[in-house]
Amino acid sequence: MTSAEQKFIDLMKQLTAYNEAIALIHWDLRTKIPKKGMDQRSETIGLLSEKVHQLKTSDQMRQLLDQLKTEKTSSVIEKAVEECEKEYQKYHKIPNEELVEFITMSSKSETVWQEAREKNDFSILQPYLEKLVAFNKKFAVYRGYQDNKYEGLLNDYEPGLTTAVLDRVFGQLKTALIELVQKINQSSVKVDADRLLKHFPKKDQEGFSLAILDKMGYDFDAGRLDETIHPFATGINPNDVRVTTRYDEQDFKTAVFGTIHEGGHALYEQNIDADLYQTVLAGGTSMGIHESQSLFWENFIGRSQSFWQSHFELFKKYAPATFHSIDFDTFYQAINQVKPSMIRIEADELTYSLHIIMRYELEKALIDGDLKVKDLPEAWNQKMEDYLGVRPANDREGVLQDIHWAAGDFGYFPTYALGYMYAAQLYGTIQEQINLDNMIRSGDFEPIKAWLTEHIHRHGKMKKPLEMIEQVTGEGLNPDYLIQYLTEKYSKIYQI
Repeated sequence: MTSAEQKFIDLMKQLTAYNEAIALIHWDLRTKIPKKGMDQRSETIGLLSEKVHQLKTSDQMRQLLDQLKTEKTSSVIEKAVEECEKEYQKYHKIPNEELVEFITMSSKSETVWQEAREKNDFSILQPYLEKLVAFNKKFAVYRGYQDNKYEGLLNDYEPGLTTAVLDRVFGQLKTALIELVQKINQSSVKVDADRLLKHFPKKDQEGFSLAILDKMGYDFDAGRLDETIHPFATGINPNDVRVTTRYDEQDFKTAVFGTIHEGGHALYEQNIDADLYQTVLAGGTSMGIHESQSLFWENFIGRSQSFWQSHFELFKKYAPATFHSIDFDTFYQAINQVKPSMIRIEADELTYSLHIIMRYELEKALIDGDLKVKDLPEAWNQKMEDYLGVRPANDREGVLQDIHWAAGDFGYFPTYALGYMYAAQLYGTIQEQINLDNMIRSGDFEPIKAWLTEHIHRHGKMKKPLEMIEQVTGEGLNPDYLIQYLTEKYSKIYQI
């Protein structure tokens, strides 16, 4: 190993250490922190993030990148240099003081979002959101873009993706989903999900959630399950990947499917190749690929008939006696009811992508200057009515339901629907190699987890997202797989 390689590895270890501290503070900020500690904790995040920014854009980093690009190195070092070069180009144009102010503001904004949500008052968050939007507009220009300013933010989460591609695939998906929802509304088959709205104590939901995570192959020696307002998974490092969920004692589905979803994220982070530890490559290659893993587990496995055939008795072990009289077919149909929902994380799998598409359209309009923050609640409500046929009665069930914008994360939302499309393609490919239905029905998820680890998880950021999908499935991004999956499943349930 050359001197330059060793210095580069040491620099990556420093970056990893700071990012680990920031991730742990963010986890605490969203789960356990006392209310009075939030402001100072936000300042701490800002100071640590400033150090990360300085390391990523330092003269030492520039010199090492230039030197290592001319040397013959290992494939890991080569890819790490490529990743650090991308980060250097992304951040060195952003003034340090602006980045620190943005990070501190976004941390405080998360706390304000909680207050605004509790008080059901968007105006509390509005001034913070206006500043965050202004910052993101500037950052998009600093980072550069091809055709649309929004791409300067989108490529943070999904490298190589353009708004032209996104507009095309989202347009195709939106048309198909709205037509399918209309057919279901006209169907004579009516699915009653209200039978599942029974009291289910939080401690028992937690027990079932832990049991399912264990069945999925989640390593509890390298993680834990906690409660939060807005579920998330965080990879502090590959041996410390934490899952959170939200319990609703009148609707167990929120916690169960939320836990499976975040568990899918966690399996990705826990199964990255050890050769990538303490490098900039020890994480998911993109948020779209990350979402493909969570949605694969949540929907293609967790909402399948086969899954509940193998786990229905386990469910009844934890569920109150009032659930025991519900027969399997009624239960399966009820958890797959199509009913437009106000809340994204509670949406059925058919209408879920419509929630994402409307958010994409709104945040792109904000960044392009076609929509002002003060007009966001009304624009939100109108799109909900246009796409889903429902209109929020208040800010809490409307524009204040998600934390992403309050956290400054613009360009993130499209990855949810992208991940769903990726997951459908992966599902089609796995079915050609594994008898997926039999595996799920038997409750044996190890071959599925092993396949995903081999083809997706272990690679970390060694492969770009679109490159990975093409190598694994044999073609690029194709929404037809998702459209076909949803059409076949719900045509059978609703007999259309």
